[in-house]
Amino acid sequence: MFGAIPLLIVPFVLYNLGLLGIFGGGDDPWAIQMLSIRMMSGGVFSMTLGDLIVLIGLLLFFVEILKSTRTTSASIMDHLLSTFVFVAFLVEFLLVKGAAHSVFFILMVIALVDVLAGFSVSMRAASRDITMS
Repeated sequence: MFGAIPLLIVPFVLYNLGLLGIFGGGDDPWAIQMLSIRMMSGGVFSMTLGDLIVLIGLLLFFVEILKSTRTTSASIMDHLLSTFVFVAFLVEFLLVKGAAHSVFFILMVIALVDVLAGFSVSMRAASRDITMS
């Protein structure tokens, strides 16, 4: 049951919670510095909230690709729901002022690649399951 839920809904929800001000106020909540580490080279590695959400999206995208290799009836529902998640990203990107941000755009492209790769991987895996005699 839970295997059919697209995981890329998590960064979508996190982004929208950020727009509501859950992570702090200001004009750009995605510029809030979350982590800063001084490197041995003398440089400073810093990660913003936007970077962290993109990182979460990429990690969940990897899990989605692994899920797309299954050839079960739940995988069909997963692909359909992943398509709905991408459509939600696209509609929000086009219609909501706060979604006109590079972080949201990158998450939307990750969702698009998830849809395209999910269908491609599933078709490839399904063709291996069919045997002709």
